[in-house]
Amino acid sequence: MLHLIGDWLLQNEWMAVKQSSPVPSRAWLHGGVHGVLLGLIFGWAGGLVLAILHMIIDTRYPIRWWIKVFKKCGDSPDLPILLIGCDQVLQSAA
Repeated sequence: MLHLIGDWLLQNEWMAVKQSSPVPSRAWLHGGVHGVLLGLIFGWAGGLVLAILHMIIDTRYPIRWWIKVFKKCGDSPDLPILLIGCDQVLQSAA
């Protein structure tokens, strides 16, 4: 539930649009939000680890690899929704 709050309620347009940009400030801020939220439940070390995993997933590299290699649909017209769906599932599982 905290992941959904961090991604849908506390993430603004500025953070969402360019999370995977070379300038990491957006990813750091967004990851920090998740670190604080998850740190409330898992302590500071757990929050830190989960924030880092969240930022790695937000780069889209692991998701694009999964869609291309495993799902074999990297050129699908549904790629944007696949990216969002896989992002949410991986981050909820992490």
